[in-house]
Formats: sequence, structure tokens, C-alpha cells
Amino acid sequence: MKIEIKNLLPLYFEEERKSISDIWGKERSFSNGDLVNIVAPSGTGKTSLIHFLYKMRESYNGSILYDGKPLRQFSREETAALRKDHVSIILQDMRLFEDQTLLENLEIKRQLNPYHPQERITEMAKRLGVDHRLNALAQNCSYGEQQRAVIIRALLQPFDVLLMDEPFSHLDHANSQKATELILEEAARRNALVIFAELEKAGSFPATHLFHL
Repeated sequence: MKIEIKNLLPLYFEEERKSISDIWGKERSFSNGDLVNIVAPSGTGKTSLIHFLYKMRESYNGSILYDGKPLRQFSREETAALRKDHVSIILQDMRLFEDQTLLENLEIKRQLNPYHPQERITEMAKRLGVDHRLNALAQNCSYGEQQRAVIIRALLQPFDVLLMDEPFSHLDHANSQKATELILEEAARRNALVIFAELEKAGSFPATHLFHL
């Protein structure tokens, strides 16, 4: 899958922002297998960019194209299919069902479009050190435990594109490294494009492209 952005700029940013950004106001193209690290200090539109790419918001000038088709032209049904089959996301605001267990949250996601068998949930949870918390309510889990569950959730579905907005903000270095390794394995399994937006350059992420927002 190919993503193109052309002269993109949030409506709430001044035109001058284009002159200091590698993304805003530029033409960029990303394809399967690319590992894109976008370094985006606070206030530069990191979360906005990820939301735009997932069609959560459309408050921008310019265009985003998926395989040549403008994202703004996708119908609700086409957007739902894109998210179900092709684009997964790790959001900064984790959006778990708090009154459900971590396992229930993950199984709900897995059943929407099974890619992995159910036992893969436990395998990935063990890799990330949260297998002992799978039966705990999400609201009773730490932010770090919730974030690791959110990472697993994103990896349960098929995808050609994985969008990540500060996916390790609540994790220490050791757990961030484990999560990175798992994400890269799953991305390689699918030959997926990964777009990783973070406050600073991610040292453990072997980016093929590095941009400053």
C-alpha cells in the first residue's frame, strides 16, 4: 500500500510552518516495508498527523492519498474497510473498555477480523510481560500495562500500514525495546509500512526514513 501526502498543513497552523518542517507543505510518499520515524516535538502536530492519516480528523489543507485515491473521497464503508483490513493504529489515548479485562479487550479486536489465533494473544502478552494481567479489568491496570495491551491490540488485525503515536510513552527502556522487537516482527510478517511519530528520534527503531515535523 502506498501513502502520499501533498502540501499537507493543519488548518490551525500558519503557512510559515511549512518552511521548517519535513512533512508540512511537502510532497512525501511511503510504501510497504518503509519504516518511517517522524520526530515531532510537542506542539508541532504529531497527533494531528496520525489522526489525519487514519481519517479521524480532516481539519487540514492539502491531500492524503491511499494507493492514489484521496482519503477525503473514501465513503464511510470504504473507511471502515481500510481500518479493518489495511491500516492499524496505536493511539496515544488508549481507548480501552475500562470495565472489560485486558483479554476481553483484545479478543473483541481479534474477532473483528481474525489474523492471529486466540493463543497468540497470550504469546504476545508474555513477550511484553503482561500475561499475568490479562484477566484484570483495564481500569485496574497501570498505564504501562494498558499501553502494552494497546500495542498487542493493534498487532492482532491484518494491516499494510501501522500508525503509531508515541506508543511507548508509559514504558521504560527495557519494555520499549521488547515492544519494538514485537512490532517489527509483526510488520515484517506483513511487509507493512510503519509510521512512528515520537517526541525524539527513536534509537531502537531502525528507520529507513527520518523526518522532522
